[in-house]
Amino acid sequence: MLGAIALPMLSTTPASAAPAAAAATATSMVTSCPDLPPLPYKVHASAVTIRSKATTKSTAVGVLYKSHKFTVHKKSGNWLYITDKSTGVKGWVSGTYVYRDTRMCLD
Repeated sequence: MLGAIALPMLSTTPASAAPAAAAATATSMVTSCPDLPPLPYKVHASAVTIRSKATTKSTAVGVLYKSHKFTVHKKSGNWLYITDKSTGVKGWVSGTYVYRDTRMCLD
């Protein structure tokens, strides 16, 4: 004995339309978190050379380790002028290894 099985139709929207709608909704909810202070800078390597000028060819004046706290005073291109709070050394470090984490806020 053969029978027919009736399956309900789940959606009349084409499958390709759903991800686009979800992406548009998610994008509209992301903000820059203007009421929150910026996140601190961090060292994302075990150690970074502190240099006298914002170039890899300049003299090394110290080492900024991952565990050290530091203050960023200014930026020049991809370089940051910092003060290492652990040692008091001032100089330039590459933004390739030192950067500010970011946060994403949703409405």
